[in-house]
Amino acid sequence: MDRVRLGLVVWGVLVSQVFLYPGLEETVAAVGGGDGILAPTWFLVAEFAAFVTFAVAWGLLSDSVGRRVPFVVVGALGGAASYVAVALAPSVGLDFGVVLVLRVVGGAFTIGAFSLAITMLMDLAGGNGRNMGAAGTAIGLGAALGAVVGGQLAARDPLLPLYGGAAVLVAAAALAATVPDRGGGGGLPVATVVDRVRNRPALLVPYAFGYVDRLTAGFFALAGVAYVREAFNVDAATAGLTLALFFLPFAALQYPVGSLSDRIGRYVPVVGGSILYGVAIVAVGLAPSYAVAAALLVAVGVCGAFVAPATMALVTDVVPASEHASAMGGFNVFGSLGMLSGFLVGGLVTAEYGFLAAFLVAGGLEITIAIVASTAIARIADPSTRSGASADGS
Repeated sequence: MDRVRLGLVVWGVLVSQVFLYPGLEETVAAVGGGDGILAPTWFLVAEFAAFVTFAVAWGLLSDSVGRRVPFVVVGALGGAASYVAVALAPSVGLDFGVVLVLRVVGGAFTIGAFSLAITMLMDLAGGNGRNMGAAGTAIGLGAALGAVVGGQLAARDPLLPLYGGAAVLVAAAALAATVPDRGGGGGLPVATVVDRVRNRPALLVPYAFGYVDRLTAGFFALAGVAYVREAFNVDAATAGLTLALFFLPFAALQYPVGSLSDRIGRYVPVVGGSILYGVAIVAVGLAPSYAVAAALLVAVGVCGAFVAPATMALVTDVVPASEHASAMGGFNVFGSLGMLSGFLVGGLVTAEYGFLAAFLVAGGLEITIAIVASTAIARIADPSTRSGASADGS
């Protein structure tokens, strides 16, 4: 039951974020951002810049204190408050610059809830791949439902996705408060945690994959939605349904693929999945019709499902339980940097060179990192040498 409840917390955080994506242009315009792709780019970048800045801080604090639950609750409630503040900004005369500051504040809180909820899954017994598969399923289902419902909300009122996101985060905070806190057994001194993370270079391998995988996610959240809406002339509600074609298979396959990687190792899901994922992303940008693009988005979701849980499980494999929060915080820093890069690739490359160039860059980066890092993955992903396999994720 704890795995289910924690999965629902992760799910709620993702739902709250993805509510905004299908109708992002309308929402940003409603809070004073104006038209075009650049204002939505900065709207998303503001939040994820805070993710990058504060992800490790939450992990270090949690490992140091030896507690998780209070920080998840505070993070979710702080994120909810920021969503409401952004929605109310136009009615109290706040300009778009203040809205971006509120997005930074909200991101600083929300990453605490997200990162530490995943860390609590890492703390459970039962297999690292299985636990990270549960996290990946929650992420995928949250994104899928968020895309569909967010599109419907935006079609009714561009501010409704913000209020809806706040409500979901409050519910996530309440649910997190019911989960037993398995923390770090009293915690570690912050300086010790920092030294241990710095002295584990093997973490850079899953961090690199986390970076590029989240880059593609950020790319689809901004440029992917804009591409579907512009190239095929669809509204926010239809764009949300289209995004769900990617997120549903991505979610459905996370848990079984995570469990499979516990048995066969991480190499094939991470390297093979990344190459196929990159190819599928480029193919979407070349789609001649909406039907073809929709079918390819399903393929993108299937390929992405092979990469995500195995990559997160690698983080757990190479550190002891006492360093889980710090290690996952680092993973989320790289992931958030990836999202930032995805927004920038999607926004700036599209604005300068068009959608096809942006798809080529995003897909090409995924393929490149898989090829460059394949040897390192082989070295650390051997099932016979994985620390997490012997520890059973505890």
